[in-house]
Amino acid sequence: MAVVLIGFMGAGKSTAAQQLAEALQVPCRDTDELLEGRLGHTVAQEFAASGEAAFRELEEQVVLETLADAGAGLDAVVALGGGSVLSERVREQLRGHLTVLLDVSPQEAWRRVQGTEGAADRPLASDWEGFRDLHAGRAQLYESLADAVLVGLAEGALAGVADGLAMLASAPAGTRLLWACSDSGQYPVLIGEGLLGALGDGGLWPLPRSRSRSFLVSDRAVAALYGEQLGEVALRIEIEPGEQSKTLASAEHVWETLAGAGMTRADHIVGLGGGVVGDLAGFCAATYQRGVPIVHVPTSLVAQVDSAYGGKTGVDLPQAKNYVGAYHQPAGVLVDPATLATLPAQELAAGWVEVLKTALIAGGALWERVAAGGEVDTWTVFACAATKLKTVAADERDGGRRQLLNLGHTVGHAIETATGYGRYRHGEAVGLGLLAALRLSGQQQLREDVQGLLAARGLPVVLQDADVDAVLEALRRDKKRIGADVPFVLVQAPGEVSWGQQVPAQDVRAAVSELLA
Repeated sequence: MAVVLIGFMGAGKSTAAQQLAEALQVPCRDTDELLEGRLGHTVAQEFAASGEAAFRELEEQVVLETLADAGAGLDAVVALGGGSVLSERVREQLRGHLTVLLDVSPQEAWRRVQGTEGAADRPLASDWEGFRDLHAGRAQLYESLADAVLVGLAEGALAGVADGLAMLASAPAGTRLLWACSDSGQYPVLIGEGLLGALGDGGLWPLPRSRSRSFLVSDRAVAALYGEQLGEVALRIEIEPGEQSKTLASAEHVWETLAGAGMTRADHIVGLGGGVVGDLAGFCAATYQRGVPIVHVPTSLVAQVDSAYGGKTGVDLPQAKNYVGAYHQPAGVLVDPATLATLPAQELAAGWVEVLKTALIAGGALWERVAAGGEVDTWTVFACAATKLKTVAADERDGGRRQLLNLGHTVGHAIETATGYGRYRHGEAVGLGLLAALRLSGQQQLREDVQGLLAARGLPVVLQDADVDAVLEALRRDKKRIGADVPFVLVQAPGEVSWGQQVPAQDVRAAVSELLA
């Protein structure tokens, strides 16, 4: 078994393979280099002289020979050329190895390729439009083959990845790894059925438990179900379930309990539960002694597909949702989709709205599955998490692209605030917010499609027990407000979404009023 790096041209596979091989203390094999050694000239020259079909045939031969030579264990790191996986025989051979995708945006790949010597000679990188389309055409194939996806990895920045791959190698069969990167840090995300039951011995834990004690924050219901599966913890702090616990008073209770138990900055918090627990525990981790590590173990759908990643933490004020918070990236996220089986049907449906939102942003295969009424499975959780992590990697602090993730949340948060956080679950309010956003986007047919998807899961599509003026007043206090204006996220089509859009006040009132009809 080898660690095999795949990805588009410009992803940095050759450099990453060398660094990873050094970290794992195994040989490094670069199939492009092997191919050039056999040919006596560059890949670009062979491609131009013999044509793509002949080149791919020779490339396939070299790749198959290299993979066949890999022995037992993590015996080598192999970097493949970007188009190697177009071969069915190569894809079949990859099943016996640990396949790692270096995910790179088309813009970043283009910048890197154009900055290399001989870029003008690359036949598949001669124009931006063709390059971008080729990237889009291969993206789904790469992701379908990958056991691990390194998201937003800066060129040459492989700190800790070897440890993440070692965790993956010892995880239950079928587990996949996302390696999350942002300006302030990197961390592993493991997603797999049965993962929670394998955590007790500590082998899959992202922090050394021999030197860092675990302090558990959970709600009473989740702690009763899964608390014992986490192995040894120094202390358990339990809160009442529900948004009403996401307050400064709850945070103060957690801080004082941690201080009373003697927790230090060498220790870490574990957030076991849904979005409320994750937001509260993350906020406490960000602020206790000016910051301690946190490991998230999300057990609800909204947490597994969205809120556990990206480092946003916070609590609510009576005036507005998530008004007090901090950015604090986790030390790791451990996701077992099997925990979703214990969620009440209404909670599962409400969490599914975050899947719907993510699918509208991502488009492609995820939108196709959601639009067809597909049920949530491990693939769905992984695809949603990958979409969010790619977005965060490009914009950690909400200065631009990350604002896309607010789709539906602007009106949704206002509805939650106006109804006292008790009338609607978070996902139910965001579902109504999606309908308002699609009305503001002028997408009548898509709005009808989304309304049908919401109704099919028993989710509200009409706003009740709320006053339009109260919702609009809460909207005006939105934390994303810039001056007098609240920017909106609008949808042109699934996969085509824009942020920072200014909308006339009368249109916003009309979109909210329509929800009452």
